[in-house]
Amino acid sequence: MTNSRAHVRRLAHQRGANFSLGFRLLPLAKRRAVYAAYAACRIPDDIVDEAEAGVSRDELHARLDAWVEELERTYAGDPGTPATRALAEVLASHPIPKRALLGLVEGCRMDLVRRRYATFAELELYCELVAVTISDISLAIFGTLRPEAAAAGRHLAMALQLTNICRDVGEDLGRDRIYLPLEELDRLGVSEADLRAGRVAGAEYANLMAFQCRRARGHFESANALPALIEADSRPAVRVMGGVYRRVLDRVAANPVRAFNSRVELPRWQRLTAIAAGLLGRPFL
Repeated sequence: MTNSRAHVRRLAHQRGANFSLGFRLLPLAKRRAVYAAYAACRIPDDIVDEAEAGVSRDELHARLDAWVEELERTYAGDPGTPATRALAEVLASHPIPKRALLGLVEGCRMDLVRRRYATFAELELYCELVAVTISDISLAIFGTLRPEAAAAGRHLAMALQLTNICRDVGEDLGRDRIYLPLEELDRLGVSEADLRAGRVAGAEYANLMAFQCRRARGHFESANALPALIEADSRPAVRVMGGVYRRVLDRVAANPVRAFNSRVELPRWQRLTAIAAGLLGRPFL
């Protein structure tokens, strides 16, 4: 089991740099559970996004099906991989909902069949599967004090996912995906052709991204209640994770053209600022 724990811990630190700043602040039992859950969430995402060139869509569906079967075996007490062995170890003490892990798989599956979203309402359904499910998983580990935690957790999950979308416009185009709602592009004067050609230096793209970032900031503000609704030993971690992402969003909003052309990363001083703010109990926004 030690090897399984090390495997998921290493995966979280290597692949989830922004999240892992908060993970490290959790008490040991919750930290182990979060590492295991992170790995279980990362695997279906990587099946879709990190597949080797030339792999067919049918093969990727088959790999997701195999992962669903592995989750079912894990919840039945028979895990077969390092990640699911780490997950199985923590299920007795942290009732991570299987339905949320399966919902996440369906969200990843959507990326195989859908590459555009006409309206925000359509995009929001996608976010429910790929982000709000992760909030449900996380809250099962963090521990909730009141039922309102679920709604506040949803807001934080939406804020994080919308930050990713704002940050990754250029990167997502490389996979032929546009997560910005097409109705909003049209309304604000940005065409898909503009995005493909990298014509993002004008006022239209600036206005589009300002609108997207305001929406994400609204979710951060609505999530401010979350730390008070979860167990005290989880609050610093949640505040830090949210604070890191809010600062990423600030950098995207400040220079959307640079964010389009290169991945936004927080400098060390700003990471330390986010950690300090989280430890001091500052709100996300």
